[in-house]
Amino acid sequence: MENRKRSGVGGFKRPQNGDQPKKFYKPVVRPNKEDFVFGIQSVTETLRSEKEIDKLLINKEFGASDIEKIAKERGVPIQRVPLEKLNRVTGKNHQGVIAFVSSVNFSVLSNIVAETFEKGEVPLVLILDRITDVRNFGAISRTAECSGVHALVLPARGSAQINGDAMKTSSGALNYIPVCRENDLYQTIEYLKASGFQIVACTEKAEKFLYGPDYTVPTAIIMGSEEDGISESILSICDQKVKIPMNGKVESLNVSVATGVILYEVIRQRADF
Repeated sequence: MENRKRSGVGGFKRPQNGDQPKKFYKPVVRPNKEDFVFGIQSVTETLRSEKEIDKLLINKEFGASDIEKIAKERGVPIQRVPLEKLNRVTGKNHQGVIAFVSSVNFSVLSNIVAETFEKGEVPLVLILDRITDVRNFGAISRTAECSGVHALVLPARGSAQINGDAMKTSSGALNYIPVCRENDLYQTIEYLKASGFQIVACTEKAEKFLYGPDYTVPTAIIMGSEEDGISESILSICDQKVKIPMNGKVESLNVSVATGVILYEVIRQRADF
């Protein structure tokens, strides 16, 4: 579910009695050193190894390179960025390239689906559309693993980096739940529908509550970004749109909390099945 920003919260003291308002600066969050490698040789060797790469940053002033070729062959997302962005990640001699190393090995969704059906289990897949906050992603992963989700599905671009912070927030759950990275969520959803899944979008834009669908059938649940929710193109192909009842004054839940609410409705129904 979308997480809306509200003014006057977050622990900031409002200026009173003529006080001058203080200026607050957004800190530069640097990745842990074990989460990325930099420099042409180091990045090249990392790409040639079996390590999973979240994404590759390349100075936008550079032309085509062997690094970019290898990354494309491996399906690694590439972002061409200004030099200033690279310098914000590390002040060392990065030579215009930085690779973010994933803390997990990505799985193939079609394999997970086939294996689940072969075991005689009813598959449950959780799709995260542009969840960018690392800690939210970690918390969602922990809940998903505890509730028996068979796979997490992320877009190759515009999702949280699976780094040490995500692993820590998940309390190690990311070691046990398969994570699938897909280039096109739209096509992925179409594949799941063709495989017999119902697609349920959890969104504030829905008219019906989350208790309506039958979750005892193969199901993929979609949760949207903290800022923008689920993209309209994806909403357009969902079988059902549902929302969580809200009785208080706050209009939405944190996305990790909302994920827990709907997943445990799935557990409740399947326990009675």
